[in-house]
Amino acid sequence: MHKDLFNLQRKVDVYKEVLSNTKSYRQIWKDSLRVDIVEQLTSLSEQAGLNGTIEEKEEMVNLGGIVFSLGNEKSGVAQKVAENHHREMIKHNGSLIYQQLFNGKIIVLLNYPYIEGYGEPAPPRTLGIYRPEELKRPFFLRHLQTLVQEVTLWEDYDDDEKPANDVHQRIGYKMNFDATLDE
Repeated sequence: MHKDLFNLQRKVDVYKEVLSNTKSYRQIWKDSLRVDIVEQLTSLSEQAGLNGTIEEKEEMVNLGGIVFSLGNEKSGVAQKVAENHHREMIKHNGSLIYQQLFNGKIIVLLNYPYIEGYGEPAPPRTLGIYRPEELKRPFFLRHLQTLVQEVTLWEDYDDDEKPANDVHQRIGYKMNFDATLDE
């Protein structure tokens, strides 16, 4: 029975450490991490000539977020609503999100571009979940490189290359064209 109690005590110690880490990670976010994320994204995007905006989200205590967005614009596609009237469709150009999880760790998500009213947006792609001390400059650089690579692929979509994660089919490129494509 003594060995069983020892195993239980080890598990309790690990549990207490995880709870302590959550408190610590949350404090690091408040004290420095969210500012570091904004500074890294600002610096790297400026150096690369990448235009984006950064918005801090703090609607929920201990579930804050930082959004690096490539913005929104007219897509160039319009819906006919009457004989001489068109409704412009808005294109969301993609974004990176650094979101604090319930346990204080940070999930990094990539939102793909999409055009409102033209299919459904693809689900966000998870780039990783990190402890605060793991988020260093090389990670931010890699995240921005991945964002630019993915939005470039989205913008340059054609059937010459089949990406491994055929995200384009999920965002509505075949919408309303299934019947004509099969003929």
